[in-house]
Amino acid sequence: MSAIEGRPHVRRHEGTISRKNSRALLSMIRTIQFQHSGKRKNTSVNILLHPVFVKGSFALVTDSILQRDGARKAEMKLICAFFAALTALLGSHDGFAQSAYPDKAIRILVGFPPGGPPDIAARLLADKFAEAWGKPVLVENATGAGGNVAVDRAAKAAPDGYTLVMASSAITINPSLYEKLPYDPVKDLAPISLVVFTPSVLVVRSDVPAKNVQELVALARAHPGKLTYGHAGVGTPSHLSAELFKSVAGVNIQPVPYRGIPSLLPDLLAGRVTMTLPNMSVVLPLVREGKLRALMAMAPARPAALPDVPTLAEAGFTGFDTTVWFGLMAPSGTPQPIIDKLYSETARVLAQNDVRKHLQNLGMETVANTPSEFAAMIKSEIPQWAKLIKDAGISVNE
Repeated sequence: MSAIEGRPHVRRHEGTISRKNSRALLSMIRTIQFQHSGKRKNTSVNILLHPVFVKGSFALVTDSILQRDGARKAEMKLICAFFAALTALLGSHDGFAQSAYPDKAIRILVGFPPGGPPDIAARLLADKFAEAWGKPVLVENATGAGGNVAVDRAAKAAPDGYTLVMASSAITINPSLYEKLPYDPVKDLAPISLVVFTPSVLVVRSDVPAKNVQELVALARAHPGKLTYGHAGVGTPSHLSAELFKSVAGVNIQPVPYRGIPSLLPDLLAGRVTMTLPNMSVVLPLVREGKLRALMAMAPARPAALPDVPTLAEAGFTGFDTTVWFGLMAPSGTPQPIIDKLYSETARVLAQNDVRKHLQNLGMETVANTPSEFAAMIKSEIPQWAKLIKDAGISVNE
């Protein structure tokens, strides 16, 4: 609030307002001015409101003709009435904007290349969202840094529901691997729903002379540092799964990083890397075709899609499982009604029989938990991974 030079009884109150609300504001000012004049018709104080609009901002100028000491008090009552009405006006328009969501294209970021589980899940939801809402829903693959590029971009996007990310369980791992992350997985992201999960599996090419995990461990010990494993990037579940396996098995196997599991599969099939520990869904077709051999599922139970593959415990190792999940998230600060609408549609889609069967056939199990359940899961997994990483002595050297 400031006085206009030369007229101490004139004061200016500033704020912002959208153009579509300016007409409603003018009408509201006229109504308040009329009501105020009626209430004060027996006084010698006259207070005028002068709204000025410039490029999305407004200035409210109050001009009180000072003929008695009560002018300032009367002016403040009028100002309070104005801003109370303004708050109600803007609140009603915000609520309308949220109920009209979406009114333009939505973008879902995926931190991994096309063809993998997060990409498949994101595109499935995108198609269903677009069908339900009549607005385009685009999937953008922003690869790099083990999925961190996409997550960071989403965390820094406007919290309006038009930029989402299909995050992976790597967001609960990375805080323990990197000294500095460009985002905080708890503070900078708003969980919507856990979409799918799939266990990690240890696979080798079909001609590798190891029919089970014990034979693979013996082969690695006989040739320390000679065997290799491919992974989808530093800090990804495929990287951490392999490092944890090396730790519990006491073997020396060399890592080879790739930009996603689909990128490493040609080298695995050609014999340029010995093994990989990806999420099951991305290698399931190759296992079924006999081109890859699955030796172990790093999960507490045998996966339904590969019932003959033993679990980590059945193979003689205990202490961890690396089930990989993928969930839909938005920037922190996204209005709750928008989060709720996205969750409701996600749950509706994942409850459809054709969707569940399609994803199960690809080695993925659907979840669709609530935003609060998803948030609690993320918070609980971060310290669990921190302990596993510390106990295994895993570090990242970039």
